[in-house]
Amino acid sequence: MSRVYIFDTTLRDGEQSPGCSMTMPEKLKMAEVLVALGVDILEAGFPIASEGDYEAVDAISRQFPWVQVAALARACTLDVERAAKALTKAKRPRIHIFIATSDIHLKHKLRKSRQQVLDDAVAAVSLARNYTDDIEFSAEDATRTDPDYLEQVSQAVVEAGARTVNLPDTVGFSVPDEYGELIGRMVKVLGDRAIVSVHCHDDLGLAVANSLAAMRAGARQIECTINGIGERAGNAALEEVVVAMKTRPDRLPFETNIHLDKLFGASQTLTQFISFGPQPNKAIVGENAFAHEAGIHQDGYLKNPATYEIISPASVGVPAGRLVLGKHSGRHALKDRAEHLGYRLSKQELDVVYERFTMLADNKKGVRNDEISLLIEEVIGVSAQAAITK
Repeated sequence: MSRVYIFDTTLRDGEQSPGCSMTMPEKLKMAEVLVALGVDILEAGFPIASEGDYEAVDAISRQFPWVQVAALARACTLDVERAAKALTKAKRPRIHIFIATSDIHLKHKLRKSRQQVLDDAVAAVSLARNYTDDIEFSAEDATRTDPDYLEQVSQAVVEAGARTVNLPDTVGFSVPDEYGELIGRMVKVLGDRAIVSVHCHDDLGLAVANSLAAMRAGARQIECTINGIGERAGNAALEEVVVAMKTRPDRLPFETNIHLDKLFGASQTLTQFISFGPQPNKAIVGENAFAHEAGIHQDGYLKNPATYEIISPASVGVPAGRLVLGKHSGRHALKDRAEHLGYRLSKQELDVVYERFTMLADNKKGVRNDEISLLIEEVIGVSAQAAITK
């Protein structure tokens, strides 16, 4: 099994997205959760962006001295020196330098030539080497960059001292086979001189798929966030990437240091601190990720959960799977819920309760336990009265 490093950017890329700002105490608590989860590199902030980000990097470095802490910096002197200062107390500091390399960014955003960008990248990496030997370089918008130029930049920054080269799909433009080809090319070019990293955005819903394709092509660092939060449509979701590896080692023979049973707790903690949680049908950590309503599914699940659950809820920290009783539910699920509520129904009673249940469920999004109990009590009461009359 090949080792893949998890670079978590929940507190940097994730936190800078709308509705995700966190206070200092919240950042420290979230950092504690991420450390316990087992992330390899914790990107704590972008020190030049604000005083709050600078303080977050400094505070996290102090509170978790054994953790590999990264700080982001643009490829310029002021940013690199600010990041280095914020990381002064870190025992394992990483300076993460980035600059755009695609022609569209060079022309419209940076207004620089390819040579100027290459020179800026090399100069920034060289400067950062004065502060730490753990330098990561990111070629922003790598997937829309001319591959020959991307190769030239990647080799130059490695020669200048970068130990990790990140090739982000910054705007979620790439598709898995295409991204895999690009990553494979750069892995071959850089060899064992640097780790190739990926940072995928979800604009086309392909962030996780692209990250997995990159791993198969030789990338050995994945940059991701809890719940997939991040700019625009978000980043690759940490929980989806690592659980995919665990579930499909036949196709994804990689291992991480992540403790899977802490994933749901990490998701819940983040949800407390930001303005929204994962959508209900979100893989792994969504409210409905282990919920079953269709009668056929419920019947199979009750006989053996593996019929409809490819991973166990407990393995990712979810207390248990659950059956949702609604208009699609069948008799087996209703009988199971009745027994959990303390009722033993005869076949005739179950048939009557089920008929009334479906009539109620047709007009509701779901039927609560107290409503089910009321239906059962009414039917049991009628049955008891009929027995007395006889």
